[in-house]
Amino acid sequence: MFSYRHAFHAGSHADILKHLTLIHLVEYLQEKPVALTMVDTHAGAGIYSLQDGFAAVSKEAENGIYRLLEFKEEGNAIPPSIQKYLDCIGSENSGDLATYPGSPFILARMLRPQDRLKLFELHPKEIDILHHNIEQLDCTKQIDVYAADSFSRLKGLLPPPSRRGLVLIDPSYEDKQDYRYLEITLEEALQRFVTGCYAVWYPILSRRESAALPDRMKKLAATHKRSWLHAELRVENAPGERRLQASGMFIINPPWTLEKHLAEALPILTQALAINSGAQYLLKSMEA
Repeated sequence: MFSYRHAFHAGSHADILKHLTLIHLVEYLQEKPVALTMVDTHAGAGIYSLQDGFAAVSKEAENGIYRLLEFKEEGNAIPPSIQKYLDCIGSENSGDLATYPGSPFILARMLRPQDRLKLFELHPKEIDILHHNIEQLDCTKQIDVYAADSFSRLKGLLPPPSRRGLVLIDPSYEDKQDYRYLEITLEEALQRFVTGCYAVWYPILSRRESAALPDRMKKLAATHKRSWLHAELRVENAPGERRLQASGMFIINPPWTLEKHLAEALPILTQALAINSGAQYLLKSMEA
């Protein structure tokens, strides 16, 4: 499980889908002045260099954030939803894009004085880097960092005192058990905090557990009589290619505005990031 490093995938198409969705969720939940508690269950290092280290080795950003920026620079129109995402990423860079903020930094930058952020990370090297990076922020006193297993600890944080919460769950899924742990964790979370907003990222792989995950989450939402939204982004269809070609987001208790937001963004992202003619997107939702 400790072979996975978030930095390998910094700025990839999967990050774009995840972070564009995440930004809108936070913006919507912050429309009310009540304090918001946000939890990132697999935080990684928080922020990454795209010029060296793991990201420079994988070069996934070249077919992700850099390709999207090139698409915009060519004069193609992009909706406000994508522009907000680009502005968020750009705010971490004084010039050309060289640094990519992961979910912890995106969430930290969006904190209001009344909000709190809880970050979990188990990787022994990532957690040290995460601590260091978070300590550089002005809002560090609003952030708790745990070197702990979020699957077992999440339920202890729920419900938050204000009853307003957003939970991002994005494990590596390198261990097949992550699919089972995810389902157990979501069930426990919904039992304790049924009105919380839960955003699950997952890779689309040729693995039985991966293919079954969306339907299992739909059944879980139905059991608790919760609405859901399911979005996927595929940038290519190349059987036998080992690199990640598609990923998805599954949101339980999504804001009513999210579907329109993604309906505007996903066709443009598919066009901008397509590697071959197999690029496509999916967007479905169900009311409780």
